Amino acid sequence: MTHDSDMFLEAGRRVIGIEADALRTLGTALNQSFSDAVALLLKTRGRVIVSGMGKSGHIARKIAATLASTGTPAHFVHPAEASHGDLGMITPQDVVIMLSNSGETPELADMIAHTRRFRIPLIGVASRPESTLLRQSDVALVLPKAEEACGQGIVPTTSTTMTLALGDAIAVALMEHRQFTPQDFRQFHPGGKLGAQLSKVSDLMHRGDEIPLVPVDTPMTEVIVAMSRKGFGVVGVTDADGRLVGIITDGDLRRKMDGLLEHTAAEVMTANPKTVATSALAQEAVAEMEVRKITCLFAVDPDTPDRARGIIHIHDCLRAGVV
Repeated sequence: MTHDSDMFLEAGRRVIGIEADALRTLGTALNQSFSDAVALLLKTRGRVIVSGMGKSGHIARKIAATLASTGTPAHFVHPAEASHGDLGMITPQDVVIMLSNSGETPELADMIAHTRRFRIPLIGVASRPESTLLRQSDVALVLPKAEEACGQGIVPTTSTTMTLALGDAIAVALMEHRQFTPQDFRQFHPGGKLGAQLSKVSDLMHRGDEIPLVPVDTPMTEVIVAMSRKGFGVVGVTDADGRLVGIITDGDLRRKMDGLLEHTAAEVMTANPKTVATSALAQEAVAEMEVRKITCLFAVDPDTPDRARGIIHIHDCLRAGVV
């Protein structure tokens, strides 16, 4: 390892250590003001407007995105744009979260004045309790004193890390109060790997005429035709009332090959087939198929567990990126 490499590692570890210490200090410093901020956000009838200038603006964008994706309608408003017409985007039903390490960022003045004039609740985040921003705020969140990781106190590093963590803490507190579930999260993240992992069985299953079903008295000659036509390698067997009472697989055909065509579906089927709820995550269906070493599951609604509403195949899950 070269001398330069040693210096790089030392610098990296020093920065991470400084910021980790600051986060621990921030956690200890949280007080009633944090609870007041969360309570204020919970009762807002409008949206959460997050704003900041420069590096604080980048953090504000991320906080707004995190809030919006976890059930709290939010968006970022640039303070300079606000002074040129975007103040009209902020209504008395909204709550504003404003970020500024010093609390004296001049570009924030018009937004602060707007919230005071129209009595729009303002949550300020800054490091100086006596700053203009925190003195004007309805709820003031004070960042504890901490060394910037650059060592010279000129580059926002530790301060922006603390602000970002504070935003995450607010978002998670709101999520937990609202009992925000993975299924809720899926609604805001339909794309990508995360969306695939949170897909429900109902998102991927085949419905209607695609479901391979035959009545119990169907001759096996017709069962085989139905099985081949649908292409799942299985058929479900239903009674006179349409209830799913059995399943016939390729394995059943092989095991009962002798005289197979002389039987009916009821005589060949395996009774009480395993099913999965339409509301279950597709990952649950995959896990069940892997445990049972099968490739398909019939899907049922929880309120009518004996009625096949769809069928899901392992290949559907693979194509969607669930596994």
